[in-house]
Amino acid sequence: MSTREPDAATRWLGPEEERIWRAYRRMVTAVQARTAQDLAELGLSEPDYEVLSTLSERTGNTSTLHEQATKMQWSRSRLSRHATRMEARGLISRAPDPADGRGCFLVLTAKGLDTLRQAAPAHVDSVRRHFVDRLDPVDLAALGRIADKVVGPADSFD
Repeated sequence: MSTREPDAATRWLGPEEERIWRAYRRMVTAVQARTAQDLAELGLSEPDYEVLSTLSERTGNTSTLHEQATKMQWSRSRLSRHATRMEARGLISRAPDPADGRGCFLVLTAKGLDTLRQAAPAHVDSVRRHFVDRLDPVDLAALGRIADKVVGPADSFD
């Protein structure tokens, strides 16, 4: 704030608001980095795990590229490039989407499902170790309410 000229139209953060914002950013960065490192040790990236877990929860283990990109808040082209790398590793396959000439279905392969089944216990342990078990039930409930206020219910991207 000190490097900016005063502006009557800007609602600058107060000292406590700024402290909380920075603490939140540090928390998100730390938890994400730690869980990503644990996934990397399993040979997966966070986006790999997100795609595999989402597909495993869908009917027929499939989703459109558009639906998955929306869920991940990625562009279709970015997800398409990532899907190409996952496809080369045998984790997913693609099928044409007759309803969208530019789109396709992402389909979880047997290898992808097996990879997810092997990784899931370690990933859940990582999430618990770096996040859930550091909070008491009251903190978790409050965080859930806060998340719902900021971004909407957890299933809003599904």
